[in-house]
Amino acid sequence: MKGLLKDLASQISGEVTASETAREYFSTDGSIFTIKPEFVIYPRDEMDVVNSVKFLNWQAQEGKVVGLTARGKGTDQSGGALGSGAILAFPAHMKALVDIQKNSVTVQPGMPYATLQTVLHSHLHYLPPYPASIDFSSIGGAVANNAAGEKSVKYGTTRHWVNGLRVVLSNGDVVSTYRLSKKELKKKKQQPDFEGHLYRELDKIISDNWEEILTTRPKVSKNSAGYDIWDVKGKDGSFDLSQLIVGSQGTLGIVTEATFRTAPYNPDLMLMAGYFDSIHKASEAVQHLLKLDPSALEVVDKNLLEFLKKNKPESLKGLVSEENIPEIVLLCELDDIKPGTRKRKGKQAMKILEHYAASTRVAVDKHQQDDLWRIRRGAAAVIWKVDGPKKALPIIEDGIVPSEKLTEFLKDAYELFEKEKINVAVWGHAGNGHFHIQPFMDLKNLRDRARVFDLSDKFYALIKKYGGSNSGEHNDGIMRGVYLKEMFGEKIYKIFEEIKDLFDPLHFLNPGVKIDVTREDAMVKMRKEYSMKHLDDHMPGSYNH
Repeated sequence: MKGLLKDLASQISGEVTASETAREYFSTDGSIFTIKPEFVIYPRDEMDVVNSVKFLNWQAQEGKVVGLTARGKGTDQSGGALGSGAILAFPAHMKALVDIQKNSVTVQPGMPYATLQTVLHSHLHYLPPYPASIDFSSIGGAVANNAAGEKSVKYGTTRHWVNGLRVVLSNGDVVSTYRLSKKELKKKKQQPDFEGHLYRELDKIISDNWEEILTTRPKVSKNSAGYDIWDVKGKDGSFDLSQLIVGSQGTLGIVTEATFRTAPYNPDLMLMAGYFDSIHKASEAVQHLLKLDPSALEVVDKNLLEFLKKNKPESLKGLVSEENIPEIVLLCELDDIKPGTRKRKGKQAMKILEHYAASTRVAVDKHQQDDLWRIRRGAAAVIWKVDGPKKALPIIEDGIVPSEKLTEFLKDAYELFEKEKINVAVWGHAGNGHFHIQPFMDLKNLRDRARVFDLSDKFYALIKKYGGSNSGEHNDGIMRGVYLKEMFGEKIYKIFEEIKDLFDPLHFLNPGVKIDVTREDAMVKMRKEYSMKHLDDHMPGSYNH
């Protein structure tokens, strides 16, 4: 290994280390898994990424397969940022703002999402699909997972905002991806290089299986499970490889730059809260509120409110009655540019909330809105830092169903948790029918460890029953890679395998993630204790060479 590291280090300008502290740090992400890498690469520029890929491609051709896992800040909840080979850590050096225009921005993958948003705000623009982990996560991670957040009910996911990417392919070639016209696609397919081969074969795979592909698209408002084979080819014959790369978790290529279109930033918002005594009433309200095109429609359930009351009561002070905690709190935000439109919709929204909710609240100014948002936005941070052996585990935390099935799905889900005698915290995107459900379990406890996949089996069977997707925004990784074939069926899963083989014939790009993940392998990789301590920075200079 020392010889390999020396050879690689001589070919790049960034750092390479196999120090125990670095390897230990990168052995966890936001998931329940742990995999210690052999070494870590901190690339300084795109050429470092190219040379790293070429070097490991050559190693794989020689029969010495060393996996390469691209990584941002490690907030990934599915295990997609873990690998037993080399970790390619972008936040150390490749975090620059490359270009900014009136309605677009180009950045390197290591840029912190919050930094980009701050820059865009100064230009009176923003990137709407920001995730709840915006203060910790990187842009590269958002692209890898097709991340989204509270604004997704109106603005969709990362995929909808990507104009183009620069991608290092598995042979080291660098390509730029964007939506090609039918004529441009024909020209690409005539190229004799690896890029031309990809376009020819991918177009053939999609065209040959189009009817099957169409009928198996998840009927939900957003999906991050599998590879996005539905949005690559347009009805007009256009073709965009970016759509496939977004959400592929570094298994098809390594993104070195991403260009996004941006939206005008409107700080003038209207935020309302409804406090409901039943899930059914909240669900009815959601269906009516959706007609107003809200910018956010978020939910927090009684379980999470009880948890916050016990562990951080100040977060609920003056916002929720501690004596009479509601079954559901629903937050509805309107961001229409025209004040008159916002006011009119606000009146309609309040009529809906007052009809279905036990009580309501309106927050007009920013201070009041920040207070109300504490109920929803502070949830994950409190859960991550709670003391005690039982932690809220991210194992079934990204299921999404059609929003009209929200009532029946939640009823069945709560019955499942009651039957299994498991306490859960529930929050998420009610407007999308998308819930982050985290059961409290102790990974040191052998019984709880054995129950992780048993509970997951039952939960994902529910998702399938209601025609949903296992992942709305956090992707497959290891945790849900286990269930990918079951969700899509043999034919579509075979298409996913063909695409993986096409882009990464030597299978060294983030192996063991998304495709070819077994339950047995996942169980072996389970941690003995869950924490998010890796969110502290680990950059070159803090390790021993």
